Amino acid sequence: MKTLARALLVSALALAGLTAQPANAAAEFNVRDYGATGNGSTNDDDAIDRAINAASAAPGGIVVFPSGRYRARTIHLKSHVTLRLDAGATLLAAGSGMDAPESNPYDDYQDYGHSHFHNSLMWGSGITDFHITGSGTIDGDGNLITGDPDSGEADKALTLTECSDISLTGVTFRRGGHFAALINGCHDITIDNLKTIHSSSGVRDGINLINSWNVTVTNSRIEASDDALVFKSDYALGHTYTSQNVRVRDTTVYSHENNALQFGSETCGNFRDFRFENITVLGAGKAGIGIVSMDGAIIEDIHYDNVSLTKTTSPFFFKIGERKRCPGSPPAGRIRNITVSNVTGTNLTAPVVTGTVGARDYTSTLTGTPSVDIGPGITFTNVDLTVPGGHPASEASRNPGEFLTTYPPRDYGARPSFAYWLRHAAGVTLNGRVGFDENDNRPAVIANDASNVILQGIALQRGSGSAYDVGFTGVNGYAVRDSADTSGGALRIRATDSTPIGGGEEPVSLYAEAESGTVTAPMATASDSAASGGSYVTVASGSNSKSSAPSTGWTTMSFDLPRGGTFAVWARVIAPTDEDDSFWVRSGTGSWTNWNNIALGASWHWVRFPSTYTLDAGTRTIAFAYREDGARLDRIAISSDPNFTP
Repeated sequence: MKTLARALLVSALALAGLTAQPANAAAEFNVRDYGATGNGSTNDDDAIDRAINAASAAPGGIVVFPSGRYRARTIHLKSHVTLRLDAGATLLAAGSGMDAPESNPYDDYQDYGHSHFHNSLMWGSGITDFHITGSGTIDGDGNLITGDPDSGEADKALTLTECSDISLTGVTFRRGGHFAALINGCHDITIDNLKTIHSSSGVRDGINLINSWNVTVTNSRIEASDDALVFKSDYALGHTYTSQNVRVRDTTVYSHENNALQFGSETCGNFRDFRFENITVLGAGKAGIGIVSMDGAIIEDIHYDNVSLTKTTSPFFFKIGERKRCPGSPPAGRIRNITVSNVTGTNLTAPVVTGTVGARDYTSTLTGTPSVDIGPGITFTNVDLTVPGGHPASEASRNPGEFLTTYPPRDYGARPSFAYWLRHAAGVTLNGRVGFDENDNRPAVIANDASNVILQGIALQRGSGSAYDVGFTGVNGYAVRDSADTSGGALRIRATDSTPIGGGEEPVSLYAEAESGTVTAPMATASDSAASGGSYVTVASGSNSKSSAPSTGWTTMSFDLPRGGTFAVWARVIAPTDEDDSFWVRSGTGSWTNWNNIALGASWHWVRFPSTYTLDAGTRTIAFAYREDGARLDRIAISSDPNFTP
């Protein structure tokens, strides 16, 4: 019967030339009907408040801002209300008459702007079912303060505290003051197709999500001069909530001077279960991806996938500090179980070099404290970075201070490595590639005071003057697996007071073709299909130098050693008779050794040189010179594995 009655009603309305409205259509409350002028100079906030009150009482009404410029002092938000800013509608902040900041007994635990909520263009506390939508603009108009406001001034465009069922869609924030949106203690939040616009003045932070959970940010562009999209946990509410179940997708982020995607620095409560996917970072004066736990927070189960970084001073900056700016002066927190996957980074210099930023670039950094390691479970997979480079080898000896109470990347100054710098870390795995635009003579990776650090399938560019590629100092458990420099050579490893994973030194075994070395006459290359690679080296008949090594007539082979050690030398030879069974051998520029009485054989066979060489990591050479004609040399192997047999 209800279906039939509705059909008859629709038919009757059609005959009368009317259109049936959905039974649940929200009522609209046009701010002009409540006295708003939209002329850009008259304060329309009283009219806007009246429209909001009516829409809330409906409940669920839509407050409509048609095209116009609506100047306003503080607007008071209510539950069950949607603000719709139509095309051409701009909500402008007044320069005076804003609500006074409420008192807060917890002022000491965070900055002034975090501690006070009423001194905003719009604020709501404890409200639910509140939405802002449309294609219009919310503009501070240069009247929202980026520092601490004076009487009658505001420093935020939108403030929401302990609210639920919130959505911000479609609109644009300009010149938002200290915060375009400060959202604290709220849950079930949707942000979609939102824009915050960076300008030369009148803007600091973009979107601050503090102590908030069940959050989705999609299809948005968040710009700011200070932190752009940031997650915090302060004590402004007198308590904290766990920030969790947050999803950020298909979003572009830009910070002119500070952090693009950031956790902290306010970190009283814990964070877990965050996912960032398909993110474009167009610039960051500090960190492109930053995580700092300064006040005791546990930050865990955080995952980034498919991120593009450019104009970023520090691609990654993860730090545990001990600022303790929360009740009870909590001890250092934790940062653990973080994955970073499928990231590309190019043109990685600061958008602008200022006193805020520091230098043009800083190495990606993961650091804990002397008593609390960062990690475990921090994994970088398929991370491809091209850093600026241009640093001297002398910086490899730098040992930056701890800076336990501060958090900017600039505090540490130049790092001793160009790709990653790890300190006080446990359970970190690095994979991908890091190169540079300009030759950099620092090592690529350095880990100090750490444990279980693994380089797995990583390619690292080598500076022309770098002493080594990867350095471990005081590392209990390290491994370099399936990794190389970007030219395919073995990585050179310097390990000091460190042990490989498994408890023993991972042996190094390398091969070289004799004919691929530097061959000087009268030694020469000859062909033999049975030789490795089809060639070998020997000396012409009648050339003998039995009493001493010849001044020429060598083949000198280079080996890039990832680790130092004691190396045995093996040679694949033919020694047909006891008159043709010897070479002179030396390591580097050391003394020549007469290797005589090589095991005889008319076909190619491996024999072990009776001496060993102690070699440091890096490029090392082994030279063979002729002693008796008829001895032939095909291939060389060196190994620090006592059980090695070629």
